[in-house]
Amino acid sequence: MTTVKAYASPSATMDLIPTTIERRTVGPNDVLIEIKFAGICHSDIHTVRGDWGPQQYPLVPGHEIAGIVTEVGSQVTRHKIGDRVGVGCMVNSCKECANCQAGEEQYCLNGMIGTYGAVDRDGTVTQGGYSTHVVVTEDFVVRIPDGIELDVAAPLLCAGITTFSPLRRWGAGAGKKVAVVGLGGLGHMAVKLAAAMGAEVTVLSQSLKKQEDGLRLGADHYYATSDAGTFETLAGTFDLIINTVSASVDISSYLQLLTLDGALVNVGAPAEPLPVNAFALIMGRRSFAGSMIGGIRETQEMLDFCGEHGIGAEIEVIPADKINEAYERVLASDVRYRFVIDTATF
Repeated sequence: MTTVKAYASPSATMDLIPTTIERRTVGPNDVLIEIKFAGICHSDIHTVRGDWGPQQYPLVPGHEIAGIVTEVGSQVTRHKIGDRVGVGCMVNSCKECANCQAGEEQYCLNGMIGTYGAVDRDGTVTQGGYSTHVVVTEDFVVRIPDGIELDVAAPLLCAGITTFSPLRRWGAGAGKKVAVVGLGGLGHMAVKLAAAMGAEVTVLSQSLKKQEDGLRLGADHYYATSDAGTFETLAGTFDLIINTVSASVDISSYLQLLTLDGALVNVGAPAEPLPVNAFALIMGRRSFAGSMIGGIRETQEMLDFCGEHGIGAEIEVIPADKINEAYERVLASDVRYRFVIDTATF
């Protein structure tokens, strides 16, 4: 076991504090990563504050991890010391079920093991990336292309793959009209990726205050959803809508914006249900779907795509003592567009 520095949540109602945690000894198939940067995801806040259910505290969040390999196990073949690598939202799975065998480990039928707050196969509770080091089995470590700096790469491990996966699955590309609901941590990545895939991209945001940013990031159009006329103007327009908002929205109204056979895919994860009017689906043979990150193979594909197209997240790098302030700013939508912690400040 190795003691490392970290920031942890002591309870659902307390600020994160500096602490130390134990990382397991590097096993034959393990990789030890010196974490350089860790992104702050809205999911971190939901989890540590108990929005998605009770947690075991103290809890170290963080599943957007970018760093350098400093030690490898005797049987590791995929990574070597000095490699630039990342770890996303999961660190293990059964590797045996049909979904794992298909490269969809995120949908492991026996339950994928999250990067933090989950019970690993050895019975320990996983602790995340708000720390200086992490030990992960090599199968769940991905390579970060040389063309992407580690700080802007970190959010790709969640925000990037969460939006890349549905864009790929539902065929975003040339000749397709894609709308992105919300221009935040997930939304800004969806815009960049969809534009790079060749789609015609529209941002649907509550107001026009981020319009200049949206167009700079690659959007072709930008509309305010607070304007009722938007839903009339855009009715029947989009082949695909990616909803990135982690709050309740009127799904039925957005479904009306789809073309025949269009799909609305939810990647935001609000705590409350999202009611749907069946007629909004039936009348246009529309689909309402959900998507959660991607498998390891697809995550590597996403990183390689970003490397080829020079895509990284728009970030604000912060020291560790600004984490709690950053949480409040995320909740107030006061970030453009992802906070990334410099772990050297631990």
